[in-house]
Amino acid sequence: MTLNDWWILLIPLLGTTLGAACVLFMKRQMNPAMERGLSGFAAGVMVAASIWSLLIPAMDQSQDMGGWAFVPAVAGFWGGILFLLLLDNIIPHLHNHGKEAEGPKSKLKRTTKLVLAITLHNIPEGMAVGVTYAGWISGDTTITMAGALALAIGIAIQNFPEGAIVSMPLRSGGTSRKKAFAYGTLSGVVEPVGALITIALASLITPYLPYLLSFAAGAMIYVVVEELIPEMSSGQHSNAGTLMFALGFSLMMILDVALG
Repeated sequence: MTLNDWWILLIPLLGTTLGAACVLFMKRQMNPAMERGLSGFAAGVMVAASIWSLLIPAMDQSQDMGGWAFVPAVAGFWGGILFLLLLDNIIPHLHNHGKEAEGPKSKLKRTTKLVLAITLHNIPEGMAVGVTYAGWISGDTTITMAGALALAIGIAIQNFPEGAIVSMPLRSGGTSRKKAFAYGTLSGVVEPVGALITIALASLITPYLPYLLSFAAGAMIYVVVEELIPEMSSGQHSNAGTLMFALGFSLMMILDVALG
């Protein structure tokens, strides 16, 4: 990776920032139906990215194991699931529309807990981008620069609704527009930071790349099933969340195949 390529790591953060900026010009609280649709869209992108950009490359890299090529993918996948489960239980956070905070009891403000919830969900996305770029840097033939770029763009697209979903409720709760925007943006900073740390360790993680790719996939799927799907199905029955899930899935699949 040359210096000219580092800006690509900021693409996911750009998506979060643009989404958070909605609070600067939207006067009303986000429509519940729109919020469910955006959650469904984000879920669809994350599921497609987990499959095409992470799990399939992980299994392709393990083809020399023959019939056991699934082992790294399954082991890493469960590692990601359990890692997010651990974070879910040790970090105090509050999800949008949640009545009670999750994790250990704390005296943190409600605003801080809301931001921590989104930050927690952004961790696997930063890992995914970092691991993919680390694989490309290492010269792995199953990961291309275009494929890594497709993943970064896909995550940025699904970060847009996430940025809005965290900033808009903060505003409706009494936080100023500027502070709500700042909090929404800060929730996405963990992504480029996590990606940079992963890339810095590229030489060490290369032998375990199949496990790490599927680890990121497991962490992302945990977020989808534990939070995004319930959010897109909450409230009055509607098919909007399901249709937006399909749209997000299709878009990420197109990006990965077209650019990868």
